[in-house]
Amino acid sequence: MRKSLQLQADMTQEFGTCVFDVTLDCEDGAPVGGEAEHAALVTELALATKAARADARIAVRVHPVDHPSFEADISHIAGRAGHVLTHIMVPKVESVADVNRAEAALIAAGAKHLPVHVLIESPAAVHRAFDIAAHPRVQSISFGLMDFVSAHAGAIPAEGMGIQGQFTHPLVLRAKLEIASACHAHGKVPSHCVVTEFKNTDAIRSAAQKAARELGYTRMWSIHPDQIRPILEAMAPSEAQIDQASQIILAAQAASWAPISHAGQLHDRASYRFFWQLIERAHQTGRHLPAPMQALFDVAPASVEISLS
Repeated sequence: MRKSLQLQADMTQEFGTCVFDVTLDCEDGAPVGGEAEHAALVTELALATKAARADARIAVRVHPVDHPSFEADISHIAGRAGHVLTHIMVPKVESVADVNRAEAALIAAGAKHLPVHVLIESPAAVHRAFDIAAHPRVQSISFGLMDFVSAHAGAIPAEGMGIQGQFTHPLVLRAKLEIASACHAHGKVPSHCVVTEFKNTDAIRSAAQKAARELGYTRMWSIHPDQIRPILEAMAPSEAQIDQASQIILAAQAASWAPISHAGQLHDRASYRFFWQLIERAHQTGRHLPAPMQALFDVAPASVEISLS
């Protein structure tokens, strides 16, 4: 955990912005019988890191809502460190009722404004993805590939968890598309599952590109430091896309957001939204922006939430 946080600090300095979150894990990270001690450890680590580095982005994955340690996790972690966390990750969410239970626990812990990221890991949960995404507390939905495949009792072969099968098996592909569609329908962030072939950078780059360009995912999990840069590269817009978007947004701003002609094409508020979102993604992934666009983030970050509805 400390190595991950140090890597985050190093890459923040390199890119000029924090380009990935660190999620401290209580579900799989805590030893059986040592759940309380582990919750205390991640709480102190989050507090100390945020005190030393205000731009740190730290989250915590707690136990599922039906685990005996769930309430204690939320009470201690969100109660003491909720104000420094970016979100709480709740695994194995099956329904809106699970989200409601998590929300109630957060409110009881005094963290009523802390966003919830949920991990969907079963066929039934995928079926309810649109309802879960509609919940106002949910900020992002992640796909739990390995548990999803295991939930099919052998009906999906082991290859469905691999780099090839997870993009070709119809049931896995359908689940990914349902989650991405549900998130975009409700303005939430779809987060793609892990790639276990962590020593194969070509594999992680290919998976991230497929997730972003074909399936509509705008966020992706890594399980090893070597995966972070390939994911960032795949999720980030290209230099040509950034230049095009910058020219269009600056021209639109000069025209007070009226329709414009650019390179022989008509653009209006619908395309302005698209290109502004591209600029935001470029900034979030640490890409170089033309000076006039970078100034929007450097001078008045709050003002860049441009309303184009």
